[in-house]
Amino acid sequence: MDPLPSAGADDAPTPRASRAPYHTHTLSGYGSRASSIHAGYSLPGSGAMTPRTPGIPAGEDGERAALLGETERAPGEVEAGESLRRQFKGPGERPPLWRRKSAWAKVRYYVPSTAWIPQYSLSLFAGDFLAGITVASMLIPQSVSYASSLAKLSPVTGLFSAAIPGIVYALLGTSRQLNVAPEAALSLLVGQVVDEILHSDPHTHPIDPNAIALAISTIITFQVGLISFLLGLFRLGFLDVVLSRALLRGFVTAVAVVIMIEQLIPMVGLTQLEHVLQPKSTLDKLLFLIENTFTHAHKLTTLISFGALAVLVGLRSFKQLCRRYWFIYRLPEVFLVVVASTFLCDKFDWDQDGVEILGSVPINTGSSFVQFPLGKMTLRYLRRTTSTAVLISVVGFLDSIVAAKQNAGRFGYSISPNRELVALGAGNIVAAFVPGTLPAYGSITRSKLNGDLGGRTQMASLVCSALVLLATFFLLPWLYYLPKCVLASIICLIVFSLLGELPHDAMFYWRMRAWIDLALMTLTFVLTIIWNVEIGIAVSVVISLLLVVRRSARTRMTILGRIPGTERWKPIDENPEAEEDASGVLIVRIRENLDFANTAQLKERLRRLELYGHDKHHPADEPHRHDANVLVFHLADVDTIDASAVQIFYELVETYKSRGVGLYITHLKPGPRRSFEKAGITALLGEDAFCADVASAMARVEQAMRERREGREGPVWDGA
Repeated sequence: MDPLPSAGADDAPTPRASRAPYHTHTLSGYGSRASSIHAGYSLPGSGAMTPRTPGIPAGEDGERAALLGETERAPGEVEAGESLRRQFKGPGERPPLWRRKSAWAKVRYYVPSTAWIPQYSLSLFAGDFLAGITVASMLIPQSVSYASSLAKLSPVTGLFSAAIPGIVYALLGTSRQLNVAPEAALSLLVGQVVDEILHSDPHTHPIDPNAIALAISTIITFQVGLISFLLGLFRLGFLDVVLSRALLRGFVTAVAVVIMIEQLIPMVGLTQLEHVLQPKSTLDKLLFLIENTFTHAHKLTTLISFGALAVLVGLRSFKQLCRRYWFIYRLPEVFLVVVASTFLCDKFDWDQDGVEILGSVPINTGSSFVQFPLGKMTLRYLRRTTSTAVLISVVGFLDSIVAAKQNAGRFGYSISPNRELVALGAGNIVAAFVPGTLPAYGSITRSKLNGDLGGRTQMASLVCSALVLLATFFLLPWLYYLPKCVLASIICLIVFSLLGELPHDAMFYWRMRAWIDLALMTLTFVLTIIWNVEIGIAVSVVISLLLVVRRSARTRMTILGRIPGTERWKPIDENPEAEEDASGVLIVRIRENLDFANTAQLKERLRRLELYGHDKHHPADEPHRHDANVLVFHLADVDTIDASAVQIFYELVETYKSRGVGLYITHLKPGPRRSFEKAGITALLGEDAFCADVASAMARVEQAMRERREGREGPVWDGA
């Protein structure tokens, strides 16, 4: 790896910079402390810079500006700043220039579009436009499919959901390639809630089921946006590292199977029979398909749907084989199949032969185009949809952050999970003002395609959203003869991509002998299929969090031994040459900060180390070691210790002193020392018990041993 340039060399222009006076800014348009290190640039106060690519002018407020205006200043600059501050004390006078720049830098940080839009280069527009129009051609039929087939709503709601959140995200989001629109799994969750509420009482029939469905979708989308926004506001973007990747894989796989079973019903023309028999669970629908497919299926519908699916799979495979030819790789196969099937249906009058078509789709979402989402109608379903909104928020964010991080690593910039949550939440909140919109989050597939086709800034998302809006108002009438079974075939194509990574992940966990991950993935899958999506993901999330808590509750400790012939002590489980050369002395190094979680079992863990060492054992086994007479704590790795941990440590010290065990503490840092003093541990042990290092502590132990052998009066470990 090439070494990073020194700070002094940062201002020198590189050959690449001289050839291309433009570069793409990190995040919201300037360097950040979390920027990609492998970029090969480092600047004082602004962290690492991303690789320079043609596009955006690098002015004085570009990547060389500090993240929040916190660059370190030389003493002379500090004095000059103080002088300026004293000069501008009048009420009508302007603040110093550096202060104004700092405030503007914060605006650019939290609203990234204020950075990249003013400095946008037209040289990037060709790639962004091509990416936007290609993704839109795939997104338009997908959104219509998700809304009508999965969410049980009007197709127009899917199109609005694919346009409005994408515009808001492009203005607030930090990922340049992330495409925000409805997702199959999340649309399915909305559709299940709509079905459940509409059929909750079999003796009543809603007067206007469409209005109820719009209200349910609206309140879910608003709650999803609010939850995501608050999670980002309170800086809870670390959720993506708390929940297991195996959990997400099991959930996505189960949802893919559920979606496939759901879509096979319209693909074989059994929609009307389904409305009569009303199978509830996924297993019921699978049995329904097995019993009726060969006896009641509509032959022409089945032929059209599976023929469209075969063409879609064939075109996608052909594109993968011809990746080197850009004009083939960029073919929008979904859009082509939609256009072709609509034309053929109109030409051969398939609708007269019993094939269901999309028909007329009115461009309205209720009494008015824009409504406040917390109305009387929507609030009626608030409590019944909150659990689904929480689930959608978590799953949607996990999928989005994976897609955002993949593209950030691929194109050499960094993203902020907290600001991603805020941007995604704001997009869904704004979209909820249009009744019936679906929750929208980032897609791994579409975002990857966006980058492959030349999308380098958020302008690609703006182009895509604008085209979707145009399609909403002008294209829908042209899709009057689109067969609904073709929409189901499009969703099945998405299912194939959802299932595509399962074999790789399952084999990886098998090779790694990660049985817990495999069990978690299997449990999520089984519960989702047998019960429902909410039960499956909820149980798995609880188990995943319990595993995290269990691991964090186990304090990392090790026994130290002396390297022969030296005054160095190393972990005996990592260094076979290290020896415990002092009989009855146990030296324990605590290798992490102490808090209420990992200190609760500290006493039991220490007792096990004392009796069994690092060997695996059962509590019923006979001890392998003798009780310790002296215990030395090595606390060099303990930077912080909270009040609960200090209290537990105090009780631990009292227990050992009551047993007559000598205690010494080494490498104690100032912060924990102050906590020990306030808690009374220092007074309980005495100052002599605190040593600079293990060698000093062992010298005192050996001195005490000599005094004991010589038979001097007084307790052996007095003051320790």
